[in-house]
Amino acid sequence: MEEPAAHNGSAAGAAPGAGAAARPPATPEGMALAYGSLVLMALLPIFFGALRSVSCAKSKNSSEMPETITSRDAARFPIVASCTLLGLYLFFKIFSQEYINLLLSMYFFVLGILALSHTISPMMNRFFPANFPNKQYQLLFTQGSGESKEEIVNYEFDTKDLVCLALSSVVGVWYLLRKHWIANNLFGLAFSLNGVELLHLNNVSTGCILLGGLFIYDVFWVFGTNVMVTVAKSFEAPIKLVFPQDLLEKGLEADNFAMLGLGDIVIPGIFIALLLRFDISLKKNTHTYFYTSFVAYIFGLGLTIFIMHIFKHAQPALLYLVPACIGFPLLVALAKGEVTEMFSYESSAEILPHTPRLTHFPTVSGSPASLADSMQQKLSCPRRRRQQSPSAM
Repeated sequence: MEEPAAHNGSAAGAAPGAGAAARPPATPEGMALAYGSLVLMALLPIFFGALRSVSCAKSKNSSEMPETITSRDAARFPIVASCTLLGLYLFFKIFSQEYINLLLSMYFFVLGILALSHTISPMMNRFFPANFPNKQYQLLFTQGSGESKEEIVNYEFDTKDLVCLALSSVVGVWYLLRKHWIANNLFGLAFSLNGVELLHLNNVSTGCILLGGLFIYDVFWVFGTNVMVTVAKSFEAPIKLVFPQDLLEKGLEADNFAMLGLGDIVIPGIFIALLLRFDISLKKNTHTYFYTSFVAYIFGLGLTIFIMHIFKHAQPALLYLVPACIGFPLLVALAKGEVTEMFSYESSAEILPHTPRLTHFPTVSGSPASLADSMQQKLSCPRRRRQQSPSAM
């Protein structure tokens, strides 16, 4: 569900070596800085998203409940993602790339503002003084009249929410006008953190099905065809984290980027978040499985970058991340004799007794566009948003 892993290339995501004649090769220092920064940026949303997923899971408010991916959803996910990826590929082949990316830019402009506002809201609340004039507002949409009157949206927010939305809008305008890599990364980090926080796996078996299916998906579309790389080169949206390899030479105007697809962060991230909730359910005051999977992710991502650098070819990151993120915790469970507990743990039953089941799939194959669709309802419904009747899942 992601584009090729971090690799040399242009801002559009060209494969290694593409455009080599147009720009000098990256220096060892520049490459080390770029790849190190990508690894760090990938770890931040996984770590904090996992922590926030625990709070999200314990929420008593139905509007804060995360989307839960069941085993059936997980089995269908690679098929839906493949259809989406192929559809994007055909669109870019048939229609003008310029107009498609214009529509995508507007879509991600709105979605990115909502995601970033939702991300920074808990942090910004700490900076508001105690005497801040925080007024409450309500946005209400109804349908019909009299006894047949039906509440469609009941959206409550306050002045602090408006401040966060305004700050996020500044970043959105910056991205829309300049497509600057820093603005891209702010949106990408927000998408990733919200994905890890709001998308929950209901058990370890479901996680293995999802990661296993996307393992095959990623390998096929990267090594078997040119579809993934073509879409990555054509798709101008904050669906990846990027960092310039020529930052030391050109500063903030650098343009020779290494990049990492958001799917390489979110997919392992929701599995790592599940293991953190499993750790908490054991009530042993240890986070053994969380830290094990976290270290496994670092190992897998580092191996991806190493293989990519050796073979000078875009790599499917899940080829290395999936075995590491599943294998390391499983070995720990075998050593501790807790395999049965691990696979019998039900997140939805133990922590999320009323969690709705995910019935629509992220439609990004490597982009968060898929993730975007699944999160859009959540991000447009802040913590105090209420609906008269939750949708039946």
